[in-house]
Amino acid sequence: MEVPRLDHALNSPTSPCEEVIKNLSLEAIQLCDRDGNKSQDSGIAEMEELPVPHNIKISNITCDSFKISWEMDSKSKDRITHYFIDLNKKENKNSNKFKHKDVPTKLVAKAVPLPMTVRGHWFLSPRTEYTVAVQTASKQVDGDYVVSEWSEIIEFCTADYSKVHLTQLLEKAEVIAGRMLKFSVFYRNQHKEYFDYIREHHGNAMQPSVKDNSGSHGSPISGKLEGIFFSCSTEFNTGKPPQDSPYGRYRFEIAAEKLFNPNTNLYFGDFYCMYTAYHYVILVLAPEGSPGDEFCKQRLPQLNSKNNKFLTCTEEDGVLVYHHAQDVILEIIYTDPVDLSLGTVAEITGHQLMSLSTANAKKDPSCKTCNISVGR
Repeated sequence: MEVPRLDHALNSPTSPCEEVIKNLSLEAIQLCDRDGNKSQDSGIAEMEELPVPHNIKISNITCDSFKISWEMDSKSKDRITHYFIDLNKKENKNSNKFKHKDVPTKLVAKAVPLPMTVRGHWFLSPRTEYTVAVQTASKQVDGDYVVSEWSEIIEFCTADYSKVHLTQLLEKAEVIAGRMLKFSVFYRNQHKEYFDYIREHHGNAMQPSVKDNSGSHGSPISGKLEGIFFSCSTEFNTGKPPQDSPYGRYRFEIAAEKLFNPNTNLYFGDFYCMYTAYHYVILVLAPEGSPGDEFCKQRLPQLNSKNNKFLTCTEEDGVLVYHHAQDVILEIIYTDPVDLSLGTVAEITGHQLMSLSTANAKKDPSCKTCNISVGR
């Protein structure tokens, strides 16, 4: 089974189970598998006539919880004391060939009114496909269980991070953002062929594309938000963009006010690292009222453009002035097309540092700086 053993948590006098699994009392026990095979010392009596759950419904799905309910025949319903819930990550169902099939770990719930809420970040991850099946059980005086047959197997997928979860990430990112440095341009590095293709096939306008799966696994923008990646980091000693890049030797530079101005909304998108000491913050710039703006407004925390820890646009003596955080690497997603005529394209003099690329980069799930306790 894919659900990790909970013995260590349940045997502890400070077990977190009562706090994180509403209405559930969990035990780690040896149960029969979905095919009805039992371990000889499983502590489960021979199967008797208990109602088999059917018409299972999964609802109220979040990144680390869901509600489950089902229907049962009324016969022997009053004998039910517990429910056995078999939860597996769908993609890893048969991955471990050496795990003993007869001694899986199940979630065991006291027979409470349905629907019941299952919540637990140690066995539920965001944006992950799971299968679930249910048995009814009757605990006997001697501690043995009489169980029903397994229900049908239902599939579902957990949700992305909500705004609440993203706000937790935002607050952690603010702690390490550092002081603000002035900058004046956004820039985007690519290969020469990229810019040639844009001129020839897209009328000189860079087009938004779907964001890859880099960053937090539960990020609501991965694989969904369309945009164009830009950077704005500057070298401390020069105040200008660095001459090295992991993405290509040709750089498009555009004045900051062209993309970030009072008509642009700013959103926090993600905070992550890739097993390194430095961290990345993804921000989204969306022209007000655009499709990208509507997407972000529903899913992402909006930042005050004039006052935040990452990227600001303020007015001084009638001129827009821009600052970025020094101690995190900002990745800016602009959600509308950008015409090359609004800036310049030139070859950089530095190196192409492929090791710094974040394309489809996986977040370090063990980092205490950029993880929250609702999956990774």
